[in-house]
Amino acid sequence: MVSEDYLKIANIIKERGYVVAFTGAGISVDSGIPAFRGGQGLWERYDPMEYAHISAFNRNPEKVWVMLREMSNVIFDSAPSPAHLALGKLEELGYLKAVITQNVDGLHRVAGNKNVIEYHGNHRWLVCLNCSKRYPLTREFVEILPYPSCENCFTPLKPDVVFFGEGIPMEAMLRANVEAERCKVMLIIGTSGVVYPAANIPYIAKSKGAKIVEINIEETPFTSSITDYFLKGNASSILPIITDSLV
Repeated sequence: MVSEDYLKIANIIKERGYVVAFTGAGISVDSGIPAFRGGQGLWERYDPMEYAHISAFNRNPEKVWVMLREMSNVIFDSAPSPAHLALGKLEELGYLKAVITQNVDGLHRVAGNKNVIEYHGNHRWLVCLNCSKRYPLTREFVEILPYPSCENCFTPLKPDVVFFGEGIPMEAMLRANVEAERCKVMLIIGTSGVVYPAANIPYIAKSKGAKIVEINIEETPFTSSITDYFLKGNASSILPIITDSLV
């Protein structure tokens, strides 16, 4: 039997339409990608200021690529979670208009979402900081020692993601703000709500009258401030039920 809370959310989606999802690391845990923070996170083993700051990359790309190589292999071995697939289906049904994600794993696109705003970039692409040429990430690239380089200017290639010390790409920021202003329902899924400026996005949606539905294993700063409906639990268990209720 479907929970009344889940049916209520499904009805809100039907009535209001124009859903935007705002996702964080929690949606990808079931895909085999641990969150950066926490017991299994990369930041427990790699100091982010030594391995994920743009100045560290510019100073010693060989060192930084030790961490990037590990992260790349985790992404290669990952697959969309049931929550990712549910969002793909929600878009297919015409309700979900955009996904704004803080994740860099590219799994929303793999799951079938078309309008994905990758706020912090996409690790599945490499970029040359000198000539801006982009390359799709492959296992062959990752295996190049000491690091992959641009074929044009031989500059070390960097994943096309936002490192500490870099700004959010203006296009991503503007698109995210527009979708937050347009949406009638925002689904907050698996984010801690503490990483800024991304964490501002749900507040924009709320200020424009959107209903805020939060799905998370624990409460966040959003829960007590702007969330209208809090569904405690795993998104891979909850989202498919809500999506199936809309068919």
